[in-house]
Amino acid sequence: MAATHGCDIAIVGGGLSGSLIALALAAKRPDLSLRLIEAGETIGGDRLWSFLDADVARADRWLLTSLIVHAWPVYDVAFPGQARALRHPCYAITGERLDLVVRAQLSPDAVMTGRKVLGCSPHSVTLAGGERIEAKGVIDARGAGDLSALDIGWRKFLARELEIAGGHGLDQPILADATVTQHDGYRFVRCLPLSPTRVLVEDNYCSDNAALNAGALNRRIEVYAESRGWQASEAGREERGTLPLAIGGDFDALWRAGGARVAKAGTRAGLFHPSTGRSLPDAVRLAVLIADTPDLSGDSLYALTLDYARARWAERRFYRLFNALMFRAAGSEARYRVAAWLYRQPAGLISRFHAARCTFSDRARMLRGKPPVPFWRAVKLARRIE
Repeated sequence: MAATHGCDIAIVGGGLSGSLIALALAAKRPDLSLRLIEAGETIGGDRLWSFLDADVARADRWLLTSLIVHAWPVYDVAFPGQARALRHPCYAITGERLDLVVRAQLSPDAVMTGRKVLGCSPHSVTLAGGERIEAKGVIDARGAGDLSALDIGWRKFLARELEIAGGHGLDQPILADATVTQHDGYRFVRCLPLSPTRVLVEDNYCSDNAALNAGALNRRIEVYAESRGWQASEAGREERGTLPLAIGGDFDALWRAGGARVAKAGTRAGLFHPSTGRSLPDAVRLAVLIADTPDLSGDSLYALTLDYARARWAERRFYRLFNALMFRAAGSEARYRVAAWLYRQPAGLISRFHAARCTFSDRARMLRGKPPVPFWRAVKLARRIE
């Protein structure tokens, strides 16, 4: 007979969003019994997440302190005829570290890996083989889900960790090198130096579709390494994926997808930066918010996460306009010019843009600053963005 487990909170999905909620609850609500359920064999998988200093409020940084494995005080960006070093500290978290910390902070029976979820309701989770979790509240953090209600472009990427004979010579990350040949929309390469000889090279595309040609991207990474004079060999990590870049759409329809009134987190909840696709800053804020909420019943969690996600969607219209300029107004061959325009702005504005915290003055400055598309077209697009 299949087992039934009881707990206070069941979190479905052991990626970054689900894991941060579990860690926040374990730290602030140790009286609660948790279950973190993940289909893969490890928490976090073979992932690497990066974030900038301004992305996470100082009051919330405690949640990430034990997870950070790399830190750099400066990062570089480069576009044709334009290069810049920005003194914004940036950090990296790996799936290996996330798995280690989660298992150390949660009880052994709380971490349930290798479990395929068949369905969930506000108070239960059904697993393959008939195993069942009964909970006072359930949170679904299983990745993107059904995004068909949204008008989106895509940031797709393939990353490889390379060992460079004699060293790569990078003292700080390159978060965007768009001096490379442009393909399939706006292309840029990201390089994160992990040791004097090891570097993560990530080939990124802001594209109209989510199709990813891994063979072509692997070859382009090799060409990029050769262009820098690197004698590269494989160091183990390879990651590929797609991130949504929101232009518009029906937020409430996104939340109705799947039917059940279950609390959501991460990209599944629409909680991602519209212009970068990154979900880490929202994942931290939501995790702390949940841990500070007295009522964690299924209905309360649903209302809490829906209200939080809806408020973020409403306040981020400007970033969807930015995406509309890139995907609808600029044309695929000129998309990099929109990104280059962003990186010509004052350093503080760039930092606030990445954190989705641009002020009214920031937005006004950018719209007055001669974006590389006809202004009348930008105004027309602004009226159509939801």
